[in-house]
Amino acid sequence: MTETLIQEEEEYVFKSQFPAVAVPDNVTLPEFVLQDAELYADNVAIVEAISGKEYTYGKVVRDVRRVAKSLTSLGLRKGRVVVVVLPNVAEYPIISLGIMAAGGVFSGANPSAHASEIQKQVELSDAKLIISSGATYEKVKDLKVPVIVIGEERIESTISWDELLEAADRAGSDFVGYEAVKQTDLCALPFSSGTTGTSKGVMLTHRNLVANLCSSLFSIGPDMVGHVTTLGLMPFFHIYGITGICCATMKNKGKVVVMGRFELRMFLNALITHEVIFAPIVPPIMLALVKNPVVDEFDLSRLKLRAVMTAAAPLAPELLSSFEDKFPGVQVQEAYGLTEHSCITLTHGDPLKGHVTAKKNSVGFILPNLEIKFIDPDTGRSLPRNTPGEVCVRSQCVMQGYYKNEEETERTIDAKGWLHTGDIGYIDDDGDVFIVDRIKEMIKYKGFQVAPAELEAILLSHPSVEDAAVVPLADEEAGEIPAAYVVMNPNAKESEEDIMEFVATNVASYKRVKLLRFVDSIPKSPSGKIMRRLLRDTLEKRSRPQFTST
Repeated sequence: MTETLIQEEEEYVFKSQFPAVAVPDNVTLPEFVLQDAELYADNVAIVEAISGKEYTYGKVVRDVRRVAKSLTSLGLRKGRVVVVVLPNVAEYPIISLGIMAAGGVFSGANPSAHASEIQKQVELSDAKLIISSGATYEKVKDLKVPVIVIGEERIESTISWDELLEAADRAGSDFVGYEAVKQTDLCALPFSSGTTGTSKGVMLTHRNLVANLCSSLFSIGPDMVGHVTTLGLMPFFHIYGITGICCATMKNKGKVVVMGRFELRMFLNALITHEVIFAPIVPPIMLALVKNPVVDEFDLSRLKLRAVMTAAAPLAPELLSSFEDKFPGVQVQEAYGLTEHSCITLTHGDPLKGHVTAKKNSVGFILPNLEIKFIDPDTGRSLPRNTPGEVCVRSQCVMQGYYKNEEETERTIDAKGWLHTGDIGYIDDDGDVFIVDRIKEMIKYKGFQVAPAELEAILLSHPSVEDAAVVPLADEEAGEIPAAYVVMNPNAKESEEDIMEFVATNVASYKRVKLLRFVDSIPKSPSGKIMRRLLRDTLEKRSRPQFTST
């Protein structure tokens, strides 16, 4: 069985080798995810790995309704954005689904981001509410938007989460105020750097996310429902965390084990104690599992882990082999997707259904209901098998566009509905997709995306900096790290360390420039574009002692 190839108007269009899957109409994402939850009312849906705080499916359904009612009572109207600035906590999926059930639009923000970055997201999204905790309140207190604070801490001039839910309970069942929520309404506005490196709100509807869950879960059979425990360590503010982990697990009535941060001993304890079966992680965690001697303190025979999945960054072949040697019973799955579409490919299906396993080092096969083509980035011509080109995808999962940014939307989604990903890849004779490079020069640091353009803008804001370029440098632990070439004013007195510290005070920790070097000039093309590939290649050849590093 091979994927379908269609030649339309001289185009090579590749479809899934698997039959199309039905996508239900007129159902919102919360309704879709919590369908039949009453049959599993006493089963644990969410549990925090460290504290043990848990929610059963009965409580999840109850509290999603309470959240929706309370937000509506506060005046939240359909289509209005609520920015959530929280670490991974048990309440996070309930809050997100509650916002959507009320007709609002959930927009997760990185709680470790710099206050100015959160401010930019709040302003760009026209947010009407912020939900935070006591720990993150300092970053949002001056944004002139009402703030709801979860947790026991009471902060003056904020709305207490617990008191808000209690007020909704007192309103009783007579409360009226819901606006009918349609599947075509927006439900999420995650922020992505897209293909150009500037932060943009990605408009996703209930239909987009329901359709993607239908495609990505196509291989899950009834025998798995209610029996899968998934690790919730990847950030829930990212669309993969909230839909690919939380919603996907709860749709199949499994259990999400929530972790707020990675620490190797806590991680291994959580896997063993909570009998985690499926763990979405990033390559740096796999590296720690392979190389860190702490792992040897644990009895790995107690692991119930059947599979790990990596999707945030490329997985080195050597790391894959080392992991498989150390954890022979654990399947390593890879996936490919992006915020503007969610999941596009998977490497593993259910062999009992005749579903295939893709080749090692590929990102997998095309999911049902999706079309993919590979185009020459210069000419736009579609390409046949085994010929690298820009990956383009078309399906019901493609975003509606970038919020209030028609120019970037038109640059990313063409007139025929194809989403241009900015990634270079190809499909082989067996229908396996390989990603080989990125047109976009995003830096993947420990699974986080770092936009060179953003760091360059900060560098150029320094009065002594005349020009700057930021490029990725391969790093065994982090995957890639941001490295900067900087042209200084001839009269500048600052050191390389001073400039690195300047950047560090303006960005989240994962965005900090890790290596920096003063140079006389930045190489540019005739059109004025930074010649990043030349810089990157030069950087790889140079020895690290020539750079100032942290």
